[in-house]
Amino acid sequence: MEDLLIESQQRVNNTPNYFKRYLLDKVNWNNRLIAIKGARGVGKTTLILQYIAQRLPQDHTVLYISLDHLYFYSHNLIDLADEFVKNSGRYLFLDEIHKYSNWSRELKLIYDKYPGLQVVFTSSSILEIYKGESDLSRRLVSYNLNELSFREFIELESKIKLPSFSLKEILNNHTDISSEILAKLKPLFEFKKYLKHGAYPYFIEGIDEYDEKMINTINLILETDLPAVHKIDYALIGKIKKLLYAVSTSVPFKPNISKLSERTGVTRPTLLLFLNYLEKSLLIKQLRTENIGISIMSKPEKLYLHNTNLIFSIAKENANTGNVRETFFINQISNDHRVNYSKIADFFIDNKYIFEVGGKSKSQKQIKNIPNAYVIKDDIESGIKNIIPLWLFGFLY
Repeated sequence: MEDLLIESQQRVNNTPNYFKRYLLDKVNWNNRLIAIKGARGVGKTTLILQYIAQRLPQDHTVLYISLDHLYFYSHNLIDLADEFVKNSGRYLFLDEIHKYSNWSRELKLIYDKYPGLQVVFTSSSILEIYKGESDLSRRLVSYNLNELSFREFIELESKIKLPSFSLKEILNNHTDISSEILAKLKPLFEFKKYLKHGAYPYFIEGIDEYDEKMINTINLILETDLPAVHKIDYALIGKIKKLLYAVSTSVPFKPNISKLSERTGVTRPTLLLFLNYLEKSLLIKQLRTENIGISIMSKPEKLYLHNTNLIFSIAKENANTGNVRETFFINQISNDHRVNYSKIADFFIDNKYIFEVGGKSKSQKQIKNIPNAYVIKDDIESGIKNIIPLWLFGFLY
């Protein structure tokens, strides 16, 4: 245990503290069992290490450990928790719990046996937290860490700290907000960089290797996480990659499930199941109408990659501008809002707002005389009335 505590403190001491993610201040850290979920590479590990460094005692009461540690070759989670509590441990942080096969059952036992111990764990977004062999739903509080917002990218890259705004604030005061931001930077210049290499912190180490790191991340999700969590035959991974490429190069992609099924060589139910896996992996986003549930077997109206960086990394020069615009919008706004397909325009938000996304010449023809309807335009610095610049939706968190 002493060696584990020393390693833990070293990780905490080496954690950068000049930038923090939006979620750090939103988590209720008083809960006894907390899950931080998110895609590979978004910063889950850094988030919990920063919390330890900034808000917890720097002593033997705190332990951080990754579940791929050599310790677990000869011990289990119960062993770890038992010894830690006997040595006055109070705060246990478990990183990448999806790499541990009996996580659900053992976390339940730890929760019930050690009421004075707080456990915080991170997991791949694909892990079914509430569907483990032991029910954690009454014990667990779960949070999702999204990719970097455009606002966070600006702060991390340019060291310009700007506030976030609620959707209501942007809709009602976007002209004033845009003016406030324009006084400090040129958003369109930064926005073009963000779309290509701003969703993950990889760009800090240089953009020349950014696409390679993105492809490596995608391959790890498809070749390691998916087979491990959902027992997918490795022979099917190539077919799923073809599906991802089709989505990335489309305008945006309205799927013909039968043709996709035939093209990929899998049955319709299997294809729909794979789409569900990809969505939970945060590689794609399925858009459905507001009156259709989220059944795995229901056909989506549109498919998007989860963020614009995935488009440029996979499709490269074949990236479609319209697809990029809509992908950015749905990625940023879906962090805190419900997004559905609209038969009138592009998106129906929170069962209330209609949004049509396009370039600076986009007209209002589709939404004319419709209440709570907005045109979101790319390539403009500021808007007027119900015309709002696309980049501003990168300040929602």
